[in-house]
Amino acid sequence: MKIPLKLVLLSVTLALTLLYACKKEHQKEEEETSTLKARVDWTAAQDYYLKNIQKTLAYLDSLNQISVNSPNAKNYFIEARKAFKEAEPYASYLNPEVGHQANGPALPRLTDDTQRVLLPIGLQKIEESIYEGGVAENDYKREVELTRGLMGVLQDAIEKRKLNAQRFFIATHQQLMRIVSFGITGFDTPISELGLEETKASLKNLLNVYKLSLQNIIISKDSSLDKKFQKEVNEAINFIGENPDFETFDRYTFLRDYFNPVMRSWVKIRKTSDIWEPVNNKPFNFDAPTFFEDNSFNIDYFRQVVNNNPSKEKIALGKRLFFDENISNSANMSCATCHIPGKGYADGLVANLSNTGNPLKRNSPTLINSAFQKGFFWDGRAESLLAQISGVFTNKEEFNTSVHEFSGDITKDSSYVEAFEKAFGSKAKWTNAETIKALSAYISTLNGFSSKFDKNMRGQENTFTPQEKLGMNLFMGKALCATCHFMPLTNGTVPPFFSETEKEVIGVPKTAANKKLDDDTGFYFMYEEPIQKGMFKTPTVRNVAITAPYMHNGVYENLEQVVDFYNQGGGAGLGFDLPHQTLPFDNLKLTKEEEQALVAFMKTLTDVPEEKSY
Repeated sequence: MKIPLKLVLLSVTLALTLLYACKKEHQKEEEETSTLKARVDWTAAQDYYLKNIQKTLAYLDSLNQISVNSPNAKNYFIEARKAFKEAEPYASYLNPEVGHQANGPALPRLTDDTQRVLLPIGLQKIEESIYEGGVAENDYKREVELTRGLMGVLQDAIEKRKLNAQRFFIATHQQLMRIVSFGITGFDTPISELGLEETKASLKNLLNVYKLSLQNIIISKDSSLDKKFQKEVNEAINFIGENPDFETFDRYTFLRDYFNPVMRSWVKIRKTSDIWEPVNNKPFNFDAPTFFEDNSFNIDYFRQVVNNNPSKEKIALGKRLFFDENISNSANMSCATCHIPGKGYADGLVANLSNTGNPLKRNSPTLINSAFQKGFFWDGRAESLLAQISGVFTNKEEFNTSVHEFSGDITKDSSYVEAFEKAFGSKAKWTNAETIKALSAYISTLNGFSSKFDKNMRGQENTFTPQEKLGMNLFMGKALCATCHFMPLTNGTVPPFFSETEKEVIGVPKTAANKKLDDDTGFYFMYEEPIQKGMFKTPTVRNVAITAPYMHNGVYENLEQVVDFYNQGGGAGLGFDLPHQTLPFDNLKLTKEEEQALVAFMKTLTDVPEEKSY
């Protein structure tokens, strides 16, 4: 059928008109977005942060004018901390190291360069002096003055560096993580137990800076979201106000029913504002609606840069190598020898055997979620997963092969040549260095965040028993477990920057009789510094129910023994001479019912990743 020319011309004209209209509409949207970005004046929010760091300094000045034993010392300290929590998001974003010093644990530390021991300073050290006493007046004044110096550095940063969308959203995300990891767990205030009040301050801060910056945009785009967010924040604050006791506070309900709704709305607010595109060089997936999703963390942040975004071919090669005993010089040991999938990627032994059949020095830890660490081996001596795997290759008791040349019968398998070429390119040299990258790529996929705990936290199911709820509340509260095993990863990698993994001195005994201290000195071998004698990395608690025995030496057969050890106060509580023990308590005073509840909760953290084909 012949179509009339007039109809053809009309169709073309209509199409061009629609195309022009779409183009104009797209241009209008871009102009509106640009206008919205220009409408966000960050000055008021930045001034708010600045005002609160100045208030912190003022209260520290007041502390400096009075005795550590003065009745006003606690009041000034409380106000100083409260003001700091409202300045902390931006202050600590701008200078993470100083921010952590200002509000970090009251423990001596070694400098990275000279390995000189530095005495503890910061708000937690002042808290210790005021609440526990026994400190000389001059020492107390020094603590206050040095902490004031840290706050001055943070004030200078806030004054000089302009707040913008990227800094604001990243800083806010970090502070939301601090609420989960530090505020409600007692990490920030282990003695005064001010964490719940300070969590209220952090939530108020979130609402205040929102009103000073983004609120007008959100109201213009989605006024119902604005109302919903304000309501959720106020409900979360009120829930804390109605349940102010640190030991009995219901963290399960708070996180699931109050904090997570705030978090979800905040992610929607960021997306609705449309003024910032998330970056990929931070620990978080900024689009994850809570911190308890299976993709809440950005795995590429934790991988070494040289092994980011591994291809399926590289992961598949790593998986094949993981189970191949020919990667060891003796051809009788693979990664799976000590890390068995059916046993939670541990081995169920006190210590596995070397390539000559003798017991190795330490227990084999799980590899599940091991990528989310910044310290490897029990003593934390390796700073990356690549370095850890390399250490196994060069260990004479394990793989005993050179990093620079690949040896053994594996080289005779032509299918490996093809697999290496697919993973690294046809010109790549087949070396242990490339093998290690492939293994690291595979191990970094062994992650599990869909345990019963995770599913309950994100509202996917509602199956926690009263005992498990009690156990979680104890873990994050009275028992202080989460002050070392940080939520939600439950390992020692310190939120919200996740740039270091903590090591602790806890005094593990040689046998389960708890009569003698173990003679393994851990990280002490590195610098032979007394404060690090018996220091070991804080491991993950996830999958702990299926990875017995426990501790670096496999001394405890079950979780009940582990909980009892901590309940007694670690090695110091058992009577061992441990002047540098780092546990934040003398003993926990848990009842048998509470000990059992802790064990029940830890069993909810089980999630072994499914075997995937690549």
